[in-house]
Amino acid sequence: MIRPVRPADDAAAICEIYNHYVTDTVVTFENEPIALPEMRKRIETISAHFPYLVYEQGGRVLGYCYADTWRTREAYNRTVETTVYLHRDWLGKGIGSQLYAELLRRLRAANFHVAVASITLPNTASVALHEKLDFRKVAHFTEVGWKFAKWLDVGFWELIF
Repeated sequence: MIRPVRPADDAAAICEIYNHYVTDTVVTFENEPIALPEMRKRIETISAHFPYLVYEQGGRVLGYCYADTWRTREAYNRTVETTVYLHRDWLGKGIGSQLYAELLRRLRAANFHVAVASITLPNTASVALHEKLDFRKVAHFTEVGWKFAKWLDVGFWELIF
C-alpha cells in the first residue's frame, strides 16, 4: 500500500532505511547517521509542503519517496527535487517504481513543472529507475563528493511534466 507519510508513526522506519545508506553506501553524501528526532523534524518540514509517500506492507514501511525544494529562489517554485529510498532487503521488487510513479502523478496533479533527481555515480539501479520513468540525464559533475576516502561523481536527471 502506498500512502502519505505519518511522521510520528513512520519516522523510525524511515530513519532505519535511510541510515543504512548513510553508513554503508555512497548513495547519500551524509556521513553521520540521523537521529530519530532529527528525522521526524525533516519529515514534518517536507511533508507540510510536498508529497511524501511510504510503501507499507503488513504494517511495515519498506520504502519511501518525496519531493522537496530544489532551489529556494521564487523562480524555481515549480521545480522539485525527488528522492526515493527502499529497505535494503526489498530492492529489485518493483517497489521503487510504484512509489516513484505515484509521487510523479501527485506532482503533475499539483502543477509542478520539473522534477530533478541527483544520483551518485555509478548507480546502475537508480539510473535505470529514473530513465524507466522518462527522466533524462542533463548533467554530470566529476569528483564533487568525498566519502569513504574516494571522490564521487554526481549526475542530474530531469523530468518535465
